[in-house]
Amino acid sequence: MIIVMKPEHTQEELQKVVRRLEDFGLRAHISQGEHRTIVGAIGDEQILREVPLESMPGVEKVMPILKPYKLVSREFKPDDTIIKVNGYSIGGKRIQIFAGPCAVESREMLEEVAKALRPLGVNFLRGGAFKPRTSPYSFQGLGKQALEYLARVREETGMLIVTELMDPRDTVLVCKYADIVQIGTRNMQNFKLLTEVGNIEKPVLLKRGMSATIKELLMSAEYIVSQGNEKVILCERGIRTFETETRNTLDLSAIPLLKQLTHLPVVVDPSHGVGRADLVPAMAKAAIVAGADGLMIEVHPRPEEALSDGPQSLRPEEFSKLMDELRRIAHIIDREI
Repeated sequence: MIIVMKPEHTQEELQKVVRRLEDFGLRAHISQGEHRTIVGAIGDEQILREVPLESMPGVEKVMPILKPYKLVSREFKPDDTIIKVNGYSIGGKRIQIFAGPCAVESREMLEEVAKALRPLGVNFLRGGAFKPRTSPYSFQGLGKQALEYLARVREETGMLIVTELMDPRDTVLVCKYADIVQIGTRNMQNFKLLTEVGNIEKPVLLKRGMSATIKELLMSAEYIVSQGNEKVILCERGIRTFETETRNTLDLSAIPLLKQLTHLPVVVDPSHGVGRADLVPAMAKAAIVAGADGLMIEVHPRPEEALSDGPQSLRPEEFSKLMDELRRIAHIIDREI
């Protein structure tokens, strides 16, 4: 349920509504938009129906939220959420690019990629320190050493770090180095992990599960936000279908649909979406036109030598060409890169 406050409400009236909800054992989440302040009442809906709120001073109306995800719904917060990360914004007019290798293989390779990306206007360097792999014999990442390499490259280039957290026991370690914590597709419904990152102050990039519905993705985001961390970025990275020519099927329709259903920013990972480097540029451009707030693209100087996901990685020169094309498209739709 949401309580819409009158435009002229006072801070005292708002606090009285919050205290009233808490008296009934409910949690209050305040969303202050440009024109309206909305209080989300979270708890037993039967109790909510018995709480007299509409007659309270400053309250304009009380409305039920029909969706099972409450806090991340567009009903709760009509305005888009813009997440600030060390001076950069995710959401809004500017489209952010997250680029880098799938996995951090060595300090030298990471520095080589970063030095190629930074002059192109890439603000976020992606790189896996812990890698969830289908085979236990595949490269699993360098762990803490990779995090240290990422931190050193941040110092050298000013690029911010996006890396994946797989285990709640590594939360403190990963948060020490990462600027954005990624939850990968295989962990989208790891509810203990979602609860854990709901209690950190870092932004969380939540990837859609490979067989997850839009509703399930948003319910996973709700787990994080319900714990108090409202800095959640959704990522469409392709879903598993019967098609075998591509690694996954990139669901571009998810972008405008998510924009209708939620106020959270949406980024797209075309690299995992198709699994083929030759298709990544076309899907990246399509994602921008569909309304994505950012792109996550894998870049490797020598894809044929990559220890993880080489076939879907662009070479730096290919990525440079794509960035030029993306800027032109962004300009046409009144956005920036």
